[in-house]
Amino acid sequence: MLIILAFIILFHLAAAILLFVATIHNAWWVVSPPGRDVIYADLWYSCNATCYPVENSHSVEAAYLQAVQATIILATILCCVSFFVFMLQLFSIKQGERFIFAAIIQLLASLCVMISVSIYTAENKNFHVLSLRQGSYGSSYTVAWVSFPMTLISGLMYLVLRKRK
Repeated sequence: MLIILAFIILFHLAAAILLFVATIHNAWWVVSPPGRDVIYADLWYSCNATCYPVENSHSVEAAYLQAVQATIILATILCCVSFFVFMLQLFSIKQGERFIFAAIIQLLASLCVMISVSIYTAENKNFHVLSLRQGSYGSSYTVAWVSFPMTLISGLMYLVLRKRK
């Protein structure tokens, strides 16, 4: 049982680390124009040698970008809260009970990740200036998609898991 518990904790921590990397790293969108430096764009900045804020990120037209920013941050926060709730429930619930509260929070984190990355997928051409629209998805985008099934599986494990001795 201790091995399963360690696996669940490590799996949850891996999902949280992936969410942090996806949120912080600046490679959601990669543009490599011929003869120039590669430009990496994330949810807040576009960077090559120096970083510049995403243009019009505070305007009404960028409501989709703001939704992506808010939901990916919320997913990261919910994933961390879920881990702490799981640890609290591990020592406080009675034997035989399920980790329902931690599962609900983790499933909400999974939903936020899916919403965030789905909006980015559908609307990414609207976030960037014309010179950055001919790029491709970067590693942070892929990491965000990978963190979605990990948070979903983690939440489902908490639903199924019962406390034992």
